[in-house]
Amino acid sequence: MGEIEMATEDIAVTDAADVAGAEPLTAQALRTYPLAPGHNVNVRSGPGTHFGIVRTLAAGSRVPIYCQCPGESVSGPYGTSSIWDNISNGQFVSDAYVQTGTDGYVAPKCS
Repeated sequence: MGEIEMATEDIAVTDAADVAGAEPLTAQALRTYPLAPGHNVNVRSGPGTHFGIVRTLAAGSRVPIYCQCPGESVSGPYGTSSIWDNISNGQFVSDAYVQTGTDGYVAPKCS
């Protein structure tokens, strides 16, 4: 049988039960995406800047995206977007600061 190699920098270990609205972990959910270079990014408790800041991610961080939802429109290095990425239970970042390679959804919509 052949061997399977995995790039460890693209894997985030998270208990799916801890992610609100997330589907069970799949290969897509394990993928991580880089934040815009040179930008510290605020992680918020909901999909908008009026939600409280939970923490701040350092420039150069990578994040998993478990699900995405519409929210407040934000302008950032990757354009203007109303998509918010759920990166952990109760933690959202604007997709305008995450390099996903598209202006659309890359993960299931949050329930």
